[in-house]
Amino acid sequence: MVAELKNFSDEMAANVESAGHSVVQVNGRRRYPASGIVWSEDGVIVTANHVVRTDEIRVGLPNGDVVDATLIGRDSSIDLAALQVEKEGLAAVAWSREEELRVGAMVFAIGRPGPTLQASMGIVSALDGSWRLHGGGQISHYVRADLVMYPGFSGGPIVDCRGRVVGMATSAMSRDGGIALTRATVGPTVDSLLKHGSVRRGYLGVGVQTVQLPAGIRKELEQETGVLLNSVEPDSPAERGGLVVGDILVNFNGEPIFSPDELAVVLRSDLTDKEAHVRIIRGGAVREVTVEIATGGERRRQ
Repeated sequence: MVAELKNFSDEMAANVESAGHSVVQVNGRRRYPASGIVWSEDGVIVTANHVVRTDEIRVGLPNGDVVDATLIGRDSSIDLAALQVEKEGLAAVAWSREEELRVGAMVFAIGRPGPTLQASMGIVSALDGSWRLHGGGQISHYVRADLVMYPGFSGGPIVDCRGRVVGMATSAMSRDGGIALTRATVGPTVDSLLKHGSVRRGYLGVGVQTVQLPAGIRKELEQETGVLLNSVEPDSPAERGGLVVGDILVNFNGEPIFSPDELAVVLRSDLTDKEAHVRIIRGGAVREVTVEIATGGERRRQ
């Protein structure tokens, strides 16, 4: 039994050490350093936005080197920033798939706020999908882990027992800490930052609220709710596409829309200057319209 426990302990320590090759120290604020994750071998680092507060950013690499970093871009609404270091051949860590995550699974928070790796152990306490944040951002998936988030762990990874990244940890989302952004949220944001230097959100120009669908439509669409357009901005993509106040939007490019949260998620994709096929209910009948989505920037309005 003792030998089995030792083998298990050694294996977990080896997995944490392996994942640690992709964890860096981020010096982007005047107080305690934070952590970051190597996103790609060509020197792209992801970290928490709230730990990048100065123009002079230094990154401590796993081999002990300290290098300058530049800010590629940030999305303050989900507390994520992307950095670039002029260093090739870094170890980009493997990410776990959302569908493989399970509540109760063992996980480790890893950070490098100092010169050496630090870790704490816990379990996945909750998995959830869409979450509207106070800053106006929208997370498509997130993980809550029951573990100790030591100072400087923000921006670092939470990894599973195989050393794969479950998510990027951030203490800005919750007072209790332990919130991690999964690849489903991090990936599109980083792609947009690399491509545009900012997060480009699709913009319709409407105000919306959740509404129950009529019984007949509910049965036809196999959908309980949609979003009622309670306002349409003049000369907006919605108005130019023929949408009017009172329309109920139920589907966007093949994705069912049950509430404003689902609409916000699809508009986070890089849909700008592209046509979207929208299904609405008007006058008790289902209709299809085509709308050209505009760039929304940091708009909170949809």
